Amino acid sequence: MQESLGVIDGRPALRIERRLAHPPEKVWRALTEPGQLSQWYPFRALRMDLRPGGMIHFEGDGGTVMDAVITELDPPRVFAFSEHAPEEMPRESDDLVHFELRPDPPDGCLLIFTHVFDDRPAAASYASGWHSCLAALALLLDERPVEWPTSSFDLYETYVAEFGLNAGITEETPEGWRVRFERQLMHQPVDKVWAVLTEGGSAEAGGPPPRPFTTSGVQAGPVTDVEAQARLEYGWRQDDRPAGRVRWKLSTGPGGARITLTQTGPDDLPAERVTALTAWQTHLDHLVKELREMS
Repeated sequence: MQESLGVIDGRPALRIERRLAHPPEKVWRALTEPGQLSQWYPFRALRMDLRPGGMIHFEGDGGTVMDAVITELDPPRVFAFSEHAPEEMPRESDDLVHFELRPDPPDGCLLIFTHVFDDRPAAASYASGWHSCLAALALLLDERPVEWPTSSFDLYETYVAEFGLNAGITEETPEGWRVRFERQLMHQPVDKVWAVLTEGGSAEAGGPPPRPFTTSGVQAGPVTDVEAQARLEYGWRQDDRPAGRVRWKLSTGPGGARITLTQTGPDDLPAERVTALTAWQTHLDHLVKELREMS
């Protein structure tokens, strides 16, 4: 794969390289002329003031409007801008989009694309989306009809694995350790995910958590907090004594539902932290597979 996930100024940065059989001048026009940009970019470019500090006005499906500011302009080498998120798509700071063209003799060029953002769990969603966009760009440059490929679950999950987005992290807290997973799902709405987790039924405080909310190696206690399609929490035990809590949270992220799963435990049970990291990763992978088979 010619994609990688790194860090720039402390923020996640997606980098994609594509070799194009066209000179930089032709590719530059496809990047900077609104009529051509609109054919392969996720948003339609309505207006563009092509100068450093100039504004680009984009429109997306459903009339969503987004503005950007050109941050770098060095024809035909560098074109970069900062995207301002629409009000209905809040985020911590502006995304940065950067294109660099390098000559690739005899008559082609190397496109280096970089997208800097804040939401690391969304990286696979962004990568699969840009994969489709750059494929559309290549069709445009080849003067062939631009066709948008259907989203590929396999491609998305390949990026999840490649970037390590299915792995959990461990955190230290005043009360002990915490294992945390954030898993962005592709084209899976929150209500469908909740229905699978509850096995089509319901969950109530004081009762046992439905089986899909539990995993092997973690002794689950009664549900202590629940809100349908939003969260579920229960305590877990070790050797018949309270040890910590497991908390599931569902929200909507780019492209579908997001699962945020945490398990806490005391410092005197370090082996259970290792168990939790392995068990929950396997559990979430199986859940994703089940949801895919239902699609």
